[in-house]
Amino acid sequence: MRPQRFQSFVIDLATNHPTATKVQTLAESGETKTPGGVAITTSTGVSRWGIVGQLPDGAKHDGFEDAPVSGDPVTPGDAPQAADAPEAWLAALLAHSQSPEIASIERWSTSEDARPDYFGLTVRFHNTARVFVRLL
Repeated sequence: MRPQRFQSFVIDLATNHPTATKVQTLAESGETKTPGGVAITTSTGVSRWGIVGQLPDGAKHDGFEDAPVSGDPVTPGDAPQAADAPEAWLAALLAHSQSPEIASIERWSTSEDARPDYFGLTVRFHNTARVFVRLL
């Protein structure tokens, strides 16, 4: 899933989730430094997420078509809660989408080599593409 399509996917999910009170692209929120991303407001405040992607293994930008590849969806776990930290909320939102394109979701703050000031997600897709979603 290319970053642009992923951004639209996240906006749709967040807009339709009861714990999100406002959802915008970064551009709509006034962010000019990061070209792609979303700003999501929940009861914990606004979280701004930059989105960048990596093509599937062996793919080239020229002629690449972002055709969905389906597989088993991620196990959903707990639903997003209004009081969740932004990274946990977004990971839960994506997992609960049950998207057959998403192969795994890795939270940076809970990874083995986590840094205390670094929050984000690596979303891997069944076509081997990745999206990196960093809390700005």
